[in-house]
Amino acid sequence: MPREKKIQPQETKRELPPEELLQDLGDLFKVFGDTTRIRIMYALYEGEMSVMAISELLGMTQPAISHQLKTLKAANLVAGRRQGKTIFYYLSDEHVKSIIAAGYEHLTEE
Repeated sequence: MPREKKIQPQETKRELPPEELLQDLGDLFKVFGDTTRIRIMYALYEGEMSVMAISELLGMTQPAISHQLKTLKAANLVAGRRQGKTIFYYLSDEHVKSIIAAGYEHLTEE
């Protein structure tokens, strides 16, 4: 079994990212801490959907979905495109998909 390298406290402190970045990272993970938002992101994992389609899929009201989408958009996890009067929402980039996939894999691995 390999021996772990002992790290001195002063070395660890120098390697930490700036406090503001760590705060932002914590805030990002707080957004993932809500089951409704996770359900919405999971629904958008395969592609874009309207608020109406998401609300039907999740069995929730459109205002409730819209409220959560606002939070997801503010965190840059979800984006939208307008087509006529309808906005279609989608996961903002591959990083969001990776976070969801990694979390799911972590929970389902044996």
